[in-house]
Amino acid sequence: MPELVALDLAPGPRFVDALRAAWDAGDAVLPVDPRLPPPAATVLLDALRPSRVVSSSGSVARRDGSPTEVGDALVVPTSGSTGEPKGVVLTHTALAASAVASSARLGVDPGSDRWVACLPLAHIGGLAVVVRALLTGTPCTVLERFDPDRVEALVGEGATLVALVATALARMDASAYRKVLLGGSAPPVSLPDNVVTTYGMTETGSGVVYDGHPLEGVEVRVGDGEAGVTGEVFVRGPMLLRCYRDGSDPRRADGWLPTGDAGVLCADGTIAVHGRMAEMIVTGGEKVWPEPVERVLASHPAVAAVAVGKRPDPEWGERVVAWVVPRDPNRPPRLRELRDVVASELAPWAAPRELVVVPDLPLTSTGKVRRSALSSVDPVSG
Repeated sequence: MPELVALDLAPGPRFVDALRAAWDAGDAVLPVDPRLPPPAATVLLDALRPSRVVSSSGSVARRDGSPTEVGDALVVPTSGSTGEPKGVVLTHTALAASAVASSARLGVDPGSDRWVACLPLAHIGGLAVVVRALLTGTPCTVLERFDPDRVEALVGEGATLVALVATALARMDASAYRKVLLGGSAPPVSLPDNVVTTYGMTETGSGVVYDGHPLEGVEVRVGDGEAGVTGEVFVRGPMLLRCYRDGSDPRRADGWLPTGDAGVLCADGTIAVHGRMAEMIVTGGEKVWPEPVERVLASHPAVAAVAVGKRPDPEWGERVVAWVVPRDPNRPPRLRELRDVVASELAPWAAPRELVVVPDLPLTSTGKVRRSALSSVDPVSG
């Protein structure tokens, strides 16, 4: 039976070589984030049960490893909604479907294009760049970490394509790239013409919706399919996972995957995703999505970074809460200012009823806000 090989290696040529070697042997690969502290890495390995671990020190067998199925290519870690490590099993067939569909949408030419992989390879957004390049024969430069100066400079070395998250895009000038894939979190309001916003998840093998339009071969449904009505987003297509590492399959019998995300089918036929269903705030009977509120608050000159969440409220059921990192810690914005700007652009009920000034926000390695951890962030005293 094929093995599951964990790669505990920094991003770079050695990782790519180890990935190729495992695939050539018929094995599947589990990418392990080398930044994990030992206890977290142990929890991950115990949960996903690779047969051996390849690190900079060599290859070490594990007694509790279990095999994979023939055709499996990757087991990509994801915490899902529980916070417990899960492994999304993606087959070679699924990866090929994703690579072909995304490359066709972007008009990738292996003879003239070059990818830059600068996001963590332990997550599908970064790993998909490497996989896409390998399967289409497109050159790819793999960086150990995101370095804005280096990513900008690579254009002079022939780089034309890069995948970024919003926080990375904000730190560099990506205008010289032919195409920039942007995912991981809500995009800023204003984007350059060369940026393509993407929607997807680990279970979909990376992005499956580009600029609101599903890739070729991908079906997307929102709720019961009625335009203009918010509902759960469902996805169906050949690039979806085979199952989770424990054997469970989140897909329905008809092949549709419930994503847990809320979205709406727009009048022009595009799909707009609001965020996680569980993150919706119901305040006074009105529904509020965090991301639109965050975009408005981020435009306030006194706000350096912001995350919006919810807390129970005896009067309103739930109240909108803004966790704000001020540009000047000595002159943080006032709650009334923030309420006014949101009420004037969105709606009165979307305005935050509580302001928490914090030194920083809890983020994942791909730049997403960990909303579940917001309440545990210590506010700035005084």
